[in-house]
Amino acid sequence: MHSSVVVVYTAALCVCFTYGDDYILDDKLGLGRTFDGIGGLSGGGATSRLLVNYAEPYRSQILDYLFKPNFGASLHILKVEIGGDAQTTDGTEPSHMHYENDENYFRGYEWWLMKEAKKRNPNITLIGLPWAFPGWIGHEKSWPYDFPDITAKYVVSWIVGAKQYHDLDIHYIGIWNEKKYDLNYIKVLRDTLDRVGFSHIAIIAADGYKPDDWQIASDMLAEPLLFDLIDVIGAHYPGTETVMDALKTGKALWASEDFSTYNDDVGGGCWARLLNQNYVNGRMTATISWNLLASYYERLPFGRDGLMTAQEPWSGNYVVESPIWTTAHTTQFTQPGWSYLQTVGHLKSGGSYVALTDRRGNLTVVIETMTHNDSVCIRPPLPPYDVTPCNVTFYLKGSFASISQLQVWRTKFDFKTKKHVFLQKLDSVKVSDGSFTLRLDVDEVYTLSTITTAQKGTHPDPPPSAPFPKLYEDDFNVRNPSFTEAPHFADQTGVFEYFKNLTDPGPHVYTLRQVVTQRPVTWATDANQAISVIGDYSWRNIVVTSDVFIEKPGTGGVFIAARADRGGSGVQGCRGVFFWVFADGTYRVTRDLMGKSVLAEGKSGTSSSIWYTLSLAVKERNATVTLDGTSLWDGGVDWVPKYGWAAIGTASFELAQFDNFSVEAE
Repeated sequence: MHSSVVVVYTAALCVCFTYGDDYILDDKLGLGRTFDGIGGLSGGGATSRLLVNYAEPYRSQILDYLFKPNFGASLHILKVEIGGDAQTTDGTEPSHMHYENDENYFRGYEWWLMKEAKKRNPNITLIGLPWAFPGWIGHEKSWPYDFPDITAKYVVSWIVGAKQYHDLDIHYIGIWNEKKYDLNYIKVLRDTLDRVGFSHIAIIAADGYKPDDWQIASDMLAEPLLFDLIDVIGAHYPGTETVMDALKTGKALWASEDFSTYNDDVGGGCWARLLNQNYVNGRMTATISWNLLASYYERLPFGRDGLMTAQEPWSGNYVVESPIWTTAHTTQFTQPGWSYLQTVGHLKSGGSYVALTDRRGNLTVVIETMTHNDSVCIRPPLPPYDVTPCNVTFYLKGSFASISQLQVWRTKFDFKTKKHVFLQKLDSVKVSDGSFTLRLDVDEVYTLSTITTAQKGTHPDPPPSAPFPKLYEDDFNVRNPSFTEAPHFADQTGVFEYFKNLTDPGPHVYTLRQVVTQRPVTWATDANQAISVIGDYSWRNIVVTSDVFIEKPGTGGVFIAARADRGGSGVQGCRGVFFWVFADGTYRVTRDLMGKSVLAEGKSGTSSSIWYTLSLAVKERNATVTLDGTSLWDGGVDWVPKYGWAAIGTASFELAQFDNFSVEAE
């Protein structure tokens, strides 16, 4: 996959061959770029966190809508975060190496998700990319490129583990999400991959976001070594545009992270427009959605920014959103390895069309007429444009001249009546004298294809939506061996894992343990405390109870909390009611995670290596905290959030355990 030859791409960004309102689909002049697929990104912030807690059959149904060929989105690509123990948008994902001499290739849920995707689509393309790194990688520094050998070995060990323990072949690997690339590190990564027999694994770079999205392309043209090391140039949220230097490299160009938009019907329109115009305008041959599915608490950052929604494992409810079906317009009628025609472009009345072929006589045409206001993405800003209804005639030339009919599938967004129609099969269109005519309205997506295997898959309706249970308990004794996380806990800083305490024959053999003991090499701005949230953000009056075990002598401490109002990269600003106990024999009640706004403090008699039971009751503007059934404080909690999650956590990056957790809400 490596080449030292620079291919100069001389074609214009948009090639449109038309006769008036007519459009020609022809392969006589040669073909365009090779199609690499459409995908979704799991991670980049624990975005699939709640999926694993769904009961069957609902969990498998959700996976079918995402990955099953000729059913739903039928994705070609799954990109996952290589967990780094740090906050990366909506939570933390555990590393396979918390510590330098620690390896565990069963932590987290990305291994499971990749296997489930491959089970449905054996040909799916798998990609790994780190957002953050465990603290030992940086040796107390925040820049892992200072230690390229260590960092490369760490990343490659993840690839080795995927194959050795899960029979997963990783096809592409990235360097560091949305961070400045380092030439020496990329060289070391390439050498490390090659030494262990992974010369076939391609490197994507630099996964940058503005203003660095395409900068690596210019650097590649100036530096032959860099050019030779990079197989795919990936940019984030390019707005369907590329730059001439990227085209000049001749390398594959990908929107390696895109969409990031609320998945209502405008979001579906955004996605439909991107999937066409990323190629029409920017010659990008793969587009990957952040995120795969919205399976995290909606009040975390970028709530419901996935291709579908699955955020209620306690009820079993999920929602198949419009982006699933706009994805299917491309994925069910093409496969990676097909080629775009050179005859693609914009429609005169607005919108765009692309055409692809498998070089064996099959042809797929995807048309979108999404209007400006009905296809706005969260980023970047969308310049104004107009779309009007029109009649279009397509002329099939070259090897397509003998096609006599095409399958027709249509999506119609009707924003006035809200009576949308998604992926509807229409009567086939007859090709007469090598041409066919369509009447196009605004806010439509059409697929016309020789492929006859597509379908709009369905499962029985899931259970109705329901709030998080008002009474929730977990003693952490019953666990799914496939996962290390306890159900519904969403780690925001630090990592909370199931733990078997072999030294305790008593009631606390199985616990939940915070395991990160060193500040990670962060991607976002992590808090200095570890925190995991759970429950219903609308909770106001609740009682939170948990047994706790401080492992760090002297300065160690733990907390339970109510009305925790913030997660994600802003978690260090989380407010609520926090009840802390410390190994030095003190307690504290604060309004914030940072512990700066103190409501009460005093002696608790607590120390490390002893189990205690903490309870925090918050009702309206009053709170009561108890230790082993004895009240430590009862007082007012003005100036705290009115609502929020329950939470547990530690005073620093330190080992600590929790057991017999419960929440009771009014």
